[in-house]
Amino acid sequence: MTPSPRDHAAPDGLRLFPVRGLPEFAPGDDLGAALAAAAPWLTDGDVVVVTSKIVSKAEGRMVEAPADAEARDAFRRELVLSEATHVLAQKGRTLITQNRLGIVQAASGVDASNVAHDRIALLPEDPDASARRMRDAIAQRLGVTVAVVVTDTMGRAWRMGQTDAAIGSAGLEVLHRYAGSVDQQGNELAVTEVAVADEIASAADLVKGKLGGVPVGVVRGLSLVDDGSSGRDLARTVEEDLFHLGTAEAIGQGRREAVLMRRSSRAFTDDPIDEVAVRRAVGAALTAPAPHHTRPVRFVWLRDRPLRQKLLDAMRSAWLDDLRADGMSEQAAHQRVTRGNLLYAAPEIVVPFLVPEGAHDYPDERRSLAEHAMFTVAAGAAVQGLLVALAAEELGSCWVSSTLFCPGVVRSTLDLPAAWEPLGAVAVGHPAEETSGPRPPRELDGGLIER
Repeated sequence: MTPSPRDHAAPDGLRLFPVRGLPEFAPGDDLGAALAAAAPWLTDGDVVVVTSKIVSKAEGRMVEAPADAEARDAFRRELVLSEATHVLAQKGRTLITQNRLGIVQAASGVDASNVAHDRIALLPEDPDASARRMRDAIAQRLGVTVAVVVTDTMGRAWRMGQTDAAIGSAGLEVLHRYAGSVDQQGNELAVTEVAVADEIASAADLVKGKLGGVPVGVVRGLSLVDDGSSGRDLARTVEEDLFHLGTAEAIGQGRREAVLMRRSSRAFTDDPIDEVAVRRAVGAALTAPAPHHTRPVRFVWLRDRPLRQKLLDAMRSAWLDDLRADGMSEQAAHQRVTRGNLLYAAPEIVVPFLVPEGAHDYPDERRSLAEHAMFTVAAGAAVQGLLVALAAEELGSCWVSSTLFCPGVVRSTLDLPAAWEPLGAVAVGHPAEETSGPRPPRELDGGLIER
């Protein structure tokens, strides 16, 4: 197992140096040449840590912005969205995005600090390539082999404050994996990984700072390993992120994405279902709007397998009786009933019920029907909430109408009050087929009518 640079620092420890005397950079400037001129004392094994802002300036990644403060802020927010490939969360005016570099951070890395009032900085298009160019230029001018790290300031989940982190790198092992190593107590390390480049970025920031006009620092004393890795290797994909949906901060975007993820799943795997996930989904569904501060819906989770079988068999018999009464042949009736096999095969079944407790009584039929319709709509909203919440839990579902056609059978089998009205049944499980992520919203095509 190759040791980490941290494990073999120089005997006298690490040393940090600021690089002073750098000019104000403009598009087309040679950063490598400027670094070599300002730090001719660089030596083999140094790590040159460069704030991304000066890279953006030299590479023409500065955008002209309106002078008016309000217009400038609106323009900046447009840039944040244009630089983002995915919006993960929003809290107030703060957006957490994944940008084109694959980095998840606030505002796509778009920044208006340490730039002229009529400019806004975007991140370099390829900070790894920028790091390689600076490294090559230093080697050519000074004859020394250094590593280069390009950094940006980021916040961290569950931690106050910000630190510098690596977004580009050249000549350095950015991520050291200790898996397979044994610690001093004889314990084998299984999953420990150290983001060496991020640690270097934070260390160098101690001699750079945000207000002192020192955008470059040097870390000396590490035993460097060049494994060909780059800053992009540090970016965790959104798909691997355990919290890309469902957080309170991401609720707006999370709900939208979960809505688009929701599909009717008609085949399920045998994988066990997390009971807590189902309860969370039902809890979310119960937040649906309701008339008169009532609770117009109840969800019955059929966990008793013999009772569930009894209900499905009773519903099947009732459906066959109805089809025979309609004059359908025995063969055709049985073929129709086989369409209900989805519920037999579903890992779990949740039956929603409309419960009109608290509905107002009216003397005329028109208002009574409207009152009942209002409760039905509220219950339907809760069912849709359940389907979306299940999708956010990465569970498949299919809402089928079967219980609507035999409400008496359902109530009697489950021993429920006569006023409870079944609203179909929801099959729940892990989808047997992989989906390709959120589907795009439908074209309106007359679905939205404006007057």
